[in-house]
Amino acid sequence: MRDVHPFLVLSPREFNSRTSLVIGLPMSTAEYNADNPFAVAVGHATGRGKAGKTNYVFCHQPKSFDWRLRGAKPHPLGPLSDALYVEVCERLNLIIGLA
Repeated sequence: MRDVHPFLVLSPREFNSRTSLVIGLPMSTAEYNADNPFAVAVGHATGRGKAGKTNYVFCHQPKSFDWRLRGAKPHPLGPLSDALYVEVCERLNLIIGLA
């Protein structure tokens, strides 16, 4: 993935603040992800040039990074609804089988 992308943080705030790491899933507005079985549509983008495009969370690409080092900030989309969050976690769990 090129450029800066939004990221759905899955790790708890206490972990994030103590370690400077976040664990989560990248997001994209690339339209070809509409057919991706590992992508979950979570809302519409608001950024420049992307307004109105669908945001997709990539459940098959868990990542971690140092949020302080990268200067990460909250996404304007805000938190996901409980239903979307559950859907994302269920899709991720199909891949990694934690629960």
